[in-house]
Amino acid sequence: MNSVAVESRITHPQLSGNQAPVRREMNVEPAIRGKIPEGLRGALYRNGPNPQFDPGPNYHAFIGDGMIHAFWLGEGRARYANRYVRTPRWLAENAAGRPLFGGLGLPSDPSVEKIAGGGANTHIVYHAGKLMALQEGSNPFEMDPTNLASKGWIETGGRFTAHPKVDPQSGEMLWFAYSTGEAPLNAFLDYGISEASGRIARRDRFQAPYCSMVHDFIVTQHHTGFPVLPLTGDIERAKRGLPAFAWEPEKGAFVGLMARAASVDSVRWIEVDPVYVFHPANAYEEAGYLHSDMMEYPSAPLFPNPDGSRRMPVNARMVRWTINLGDRAARVTRTPLSDLVGEFPRIDERFAGLPYRHYWQAANVDQRETLLFDSLAHMDLRTKRETVRRFPGNDSVGEPIFVPRSAAAPEGDGWILALVHRAAQMRSDLLILNAQDIAGEPEAVLELPCRVPAGFHGSWVGG
Repeated sequence: MNSVAVESRITHPQLSGNQAPVRREMNVEPAIRGKIPEGLRGALYRNGPNPQFDPGPNYHAFIGDGMIHAFWLGEGRARYANRYVRTPRWLAENAAGRPLFGGLGLPSDPSVEKIAGGGANTHIVYHAGKLMALQEGSNPFEMDPTNLASKGWIETGGRFTAHPKVDPQSGEMLWFAYSTGEAPLNAFLDYGISEASGRIARRDRFQAPYCSMVHDFIVTQHHTGFPVLPLTGDIERAKRGLPAFAWEPEKGAFVGLMARAASVDSVRWIEVDPVYVFHPANAYEEAGYLHSDMMEYPSAPLFPNPDGSRRMPVNARMVRWTINLGDRAARVTRTPLSDLVGEFPRIDERFAGLPYRHYWQAANVDQRETLLFDSLAHMDLRTKRETVRRFPGNDSVGEPIFVPRSAAAPEGDGWILALVHRAAQMRSDLLILNAQDIAGEPEAVLELPCRVPAGFHGSWVGG
């Protein structure tokens, strides 16, 4: 299957190297070096931006068309496929043979003014029997888990997050959305819960201190927290030709905290230093305190100042945010956990919202550009031991996904799955690593003849 056979020929930094789109849809049986572990049965799904046509100079990776890459594993064998998420935007542009949407995924052509511009390009999760491609500006988009066929939007009542949280005990899915009012780029947030069955139990709206890009949020056993950090959205600024999103630390920074089952009227805003976070690793409560381990930047990366001027590049490191739940006047205190630069922290999801010991992340020992990581890292929070696996030359690695060895295995006992771009060969491998020895010899390497471009997030669905 070949949707658009022409490869990208433009030199935009987010459309070159291993960030260049791959426009051919394929079905491949990868060559297997080593042995796929017997207990590893299921599917790995990975999402990322992959525009089907060369976009304009104002392109940002956050708005590219979604493409799902999947590896199905079992009985010692593997197969791989990739498919575009055929959203209404993708279908309209495919029929026209050219781009019809511009910055922020908004229509740039009158013919598509009534078509939703979401690209479903950021994450892919499985809940209540549905595989959902996610982007924070639109509803979830359902995909067939067996062949990646596009099935259509799942109605939730409006915008949705790219980072819902599934409670490992109840099976319910907690989620949120930002800028949910009627006007573009507004200060309203929605908080929602879907039961284990998929039925939406609540969706409630409340107002934040200002419009912020809230990419992810905090969930523990008893609380939810909404980080409103000063990467601000301003539609009037955008109308003047200035950045729609920009860094404004003078507006302050806050975490909106509430009990999970409470009314949104109970949200209280707790101050934090003006830093930025895309992704928490995990959060939990202990002895009257809430702790959240955050991949923290000193300011928002990838975005300019309000006047459009560019800022110096910044890197993220893991920092623990702590809130004294018994102190109504508390501020967030911040404690560094690691000096290692990185992103995309992942945990053993059986411990989501609970006290935990292990996290894994993509890392940059040489501090390369965003989305191109030269290492994987594992942190044991109990022993403080940090293990790093470096990749040679210009090879780069994506987000690590943890798979438990069994449902009853101890925390962290299992495998890490990670996609690696082999730069010299312009193709990709899927590594299967012992999660407790990521620097050791892989248990298996699945060698593809094609390239999986740098992307965002993925999930494992056991078979």
